[in-house]
Order: sequence, then structure tokens, then C-alpha cells
Amino acid sequence: MKKNIWIPCLVFLLVFTILVSLTLGKFEISLSDIFDFLATAAGTGTLAKEKYELLANILLDIRMPRIIAAALIGSALSVSGAAFQSMFINPLVSPGLLGVLAGASFGAALGMIAFDSWFAVQSGAFICGFAAVLVAIGIARLYRGDRLLMLILGGIISGALFTSLLSIVKYVADPYDQLPAIVYWLMGGLSLADGKTVGLVALPIGAGIICLLFFSRHLNILSMGDDEAKSLGINVSRLRMLLIFLATLISTLTVVVGGLIGWVGLIIPHVARMLVGPDNRRLMPVAALIGAIYLIAVDDVARLIFTVEIPLGIVTSLMGIPFFILVLKNARKGWA
Repeated sequence: MKKNIWIPCLVFLLVFTILVSLTLGKFEISLSDIFDFLATAAGTGTLAKEKYELLANILLDIRMPRIIAAALIGSALSVSGAAFQSMFINPLVSPGLLGVLAGASFGAALGMIAFDSWFAVQSGAFICGFAAVLVAIGIARLYRGDRLLMLILGGIISGALFTSLLSIVKYVADPYDQLPAIVYWLMGGLSLADGKTVGLVALPIGAGIICLLFFSRHLNILSMGDDEAKSLGINVSRLRMLLIFLATLISTLTVVVGGLIGWVGLIIPHVARMLVGPDNRRLMPVAALIGAIYLIAVDDVARLIFTVEIPLGIVTSLMGIPFFILVLKNARKGWA
């Protein structure tokens, strides 16, 4: 298939996936019901008032916020993963490289034991996610040498620090009330995704994704190495910090909405790279679309495969590990 045909095909597949996901759930809804609902909302349908209100509650208040959240998280993790892999010239890095996920986890857990407010949990995740990245950057600036290597090492140290702090929080948490909530949240999931939360994060996540897409040409330059980028007049340090900020922003906001959801930012960029090659101008939008489709589909599996919902992070890990083993065989091909 030609590389420039993938984007329209994936857009069509994303729309189809959203429509199918709207029909799935304990209460059965057909595609014709959805079209009748949309026609009635537009003033041209004839649905009874009771059925219209029921469908509005199920589709708009319950299923659509969850689907939008899955699409945003999948796109954000995939785009930030692709950006990190390009700017660090390493196919094995992911959005958690600089400790952002560990920091966000600590912040959320701290919010659970210190405050009786879901807003405090989300705010803690956001603030501490950024704090972890600042710690990683601060450690990297303490030493001279290869900036990329120092950033990676700083991220490892920062991640270890906040993981240790998370362990302390879990140790002092109430084992009958707070600890189960912390453990369940760390598994990742969209059961608490509502219209208000999705509405608050949709704009910054969408803006962050668009900005990273805008800088796709600059990512191509960074992927050639610092010396080549400097020879083209690029301020490498300033550009890399800006891209890290954007990738960190959208990665942290995914934790605010759905907790820890792993493997998406590592796997999906490889899939997109094998489809369209290493050029970030095509890679980034394709990764965003595949990530959205993938996480919507995986969330459907998580909530429907058994009588009780499985945490989404568990399903992405179980699916991601064998999938990554298959992708790994051809991983280098997309970097050629």
C-alpha cells in the first residue's frame, strides 16, 4: 500500500471503531439506534422521547466520554513515544523515559492518602509528573558530557526516586481503604473517565499533540544527531527542552485521566514506522491514529471480555509483550 494512503484509511477505521464501540456494552444498542438518535437530535428523526433520553444518557454521558478518553490517551502516548524515540535516536525509549509516569503515580497516590478529593489526586499526578522530569533534567545538568546520555541517566534516577517515594506512600496508606484504591488506580483504567474530566484535558492534550505534529520536521533533524542539527542552525538544547515539555505535558495528562497505561508509547510508534517509514511528517499522524484505534479496541476488550471489568493497564501489558516480540523482529527496518 502507498504510504500516503494510510492516513485516510486510518481515519475511516477510527470512525468505524468509535461507532462499533458505542454499540458495545451491557445495554445493547445497534448502529441503526445510533443513527436514529443522531437524526432525532438534528430534528429529522422520530424516536420516542423516553428512548431518546435513554440513548442520550448511555451514549453521551457514559460511553462517549470513555471512548474519547481512550482515543486521547492512545494518541498522546503514541505521539509522545514517537517523539522521544526520534529525539533520543533510540527505538526502545517510551514516554516514561524521564520518570514522568513514576512521578505522576507518586503524586496521585499522595493525593489519595492526604486529601479526600479526586481533583487532588489528578492535580497531584500532574504536578509530580512534571516534577519528576525537572529532577531528571536537573541531574543531567549537573554533569558534563553527552547530553542525551545524561538525560537518560537522569530519567532513570528520577524514576527510581519517585518509585521509592511511591512505595513509602503505599506502606503508610490504610491497608483496608486507601491501599486498594492506590493499587487499583496504578493498574490503569477508564472506569472513572467522565465528561467533566475529559473536557478539562481534551484541549491541552489535543494542543500538545498538534504542536508535536507541527515539529515533526524538526524531529527529523534531531534524529540525524546533534552535530548535523547544529550545522543547520538549530538550537538543539532549546528545541529538545521544548519537545520534552510537550511530550511530558500530554503524557502526564494521560495519567490524570486513566492512571498508568503501559506499552502503548513503545509499541505503536514501531508499528507506524514499519507502515510509513521514519519520516516523522508521516510517522507522527499515523502513530496518533493507530494509538487511538488501538486503545479504544483494547478498552472494549477490558470492559467486556469478562463479567467484571479488567484494569486497562493489565490488558495493554498482556497484549503488548507478545506484540512487541513480534514487532521487534522488524523494528530496525523502519529506521532505515
